[in-house]
Amino acid sequence: MRTPVFELHIQPMFRATDRDHMAFAVDVWDYDAVVAQADDILARLESDMPPVAGGGPWPDEWIELFRRWKNGARKRLELGTAQYAFNRTATAVTVTATGTFPAAGYEGWLQLADESDTAKTYVLYFEPPDTPATGTPEAFTVKERYRPADTRSVFVRDVTGVRQLH
Repeated sequence: MRTPVFELHIQPMFRATDRDHMAFAVDVWDYDAVVAQADDILARLESDMPPVAGGGPWPDEWIELFRRWKNGARKRLELGTAQYAFNRTATAVTVTATGTFPAAGYEGWLQLADESDTAKTYVLYFEPPDTPATGTPEAFTVKERYRPADTRSVFVRDVTGVRQLH
């Protein structure tokens, strides 16, 4: 069974409505805030929260997933670092990140995190292994491709900040 990861499994279960309704107490999209309030959040979820008027209670499977995350390693993704390339051809636009993972056993990818009428922002995520792996860190190349007709500016966020590629 896969270890739950905050950015992949926990944060997406909190809808924008949940975030808005809980803003007075905790930002449910903020890892550190959720860790600090995990016991209280679980208690609220187990007592039929969110209310029906706010979208209704979570399914039992979601509550169990939150519980597994809370009682486990409270795993989260890391921001990576890489060298980036932006390439536009007649058939596609490609954003490429290349580098070396920080340790053996890591996985990584570029994920579209935000888009507007004028820009797209990708995030370079690294997922550490559940248990430390032995060996040499691996080199990586990860890519995202999209239609060449899309001429918006492209940004990438990683551990060093946000940079514009195009």
